[in-house]
Formats: sequence, structure tokens, C-alpha cells
Amino acid sequence: QVFPVESGGNSVRAGESLTLSCKMRGYTFGSFCMGWFRQGSGKRRDRVASIYTGGGAPYYADSAKGRFTISRDDSQNTLNLQMNNLKPEDTDKYICAASPGWNCGGTWYPEGGYWGQGTQVTVSE
Repeated sequence: QVFPVESGGNSVRAGESLTLSCKMRGYTFGSFCMGWFRQGSGKRRDRVASIYTGGGAPYYADSAKGRFTISRDDSQNTLNLQMNNLKPEDTDKYICAASPGWNCGGTWYPEGGYWGQGTQVTVSE
């Protein structure tokens, strides 16, 4: 069992930065896809960025490219999202998720994976 716990969300002004962190409680080893999603307005959440524990290039949504950076810190068992030059359209609840496997690109979506409760990011003009 893996229990993602997010932190770092806040209310900021456009152009400022935030760092979101996700503690992957219960994860010890093995191949996992891990990523950050936006709550959105529909049933399916929108993937912002994701990585594979075995390495390789991360995935980024078009809206995140050039501004956001996803990374892992194995020593602290955390998944981080550095968010720079934030815009009002970035406002949403950001949710950390993970699932066993290695096929982390394409249309990866952890239907049966592990989801956190999310952390709110609000960006004003």
C-alpha cells in the first residue's frame, strides 16, 4: 500500500513560484509511475507531469512545459513539482498519484493506483 500525502499548495500572485511535495508513504522499491494531476472540472483528472522510477525523460503537459519540473528524492521518498512563473489558469487542486508499472508515458492514468487528497494552488493577477 502506498499513501501519497501532498503539501506546498498556497495562494500566490501571477509570476510567483511554488514547490509541491508528495510524501509516498509506504513505497519502498519497485517500478512505479508517479505523477501530478489537476483536479479539473470533470471526472477524469488532468495529468500535469509524471516520471518513471527507473529513469528516463519525464512527461509534461503542454501547459507545464518550460515552467514546471518534476523530480524525485529517494532519500526522503518524495515526489516534487517545482512550479515557476505561475499563471491564473494554473489555479486548481493538484493531486499526487502513483501506480505499479513502467509504461508511464503516452496516456498513463492510474485508475487503480494510489491517489492523495490534493493541495490547492490559487494564482491571482
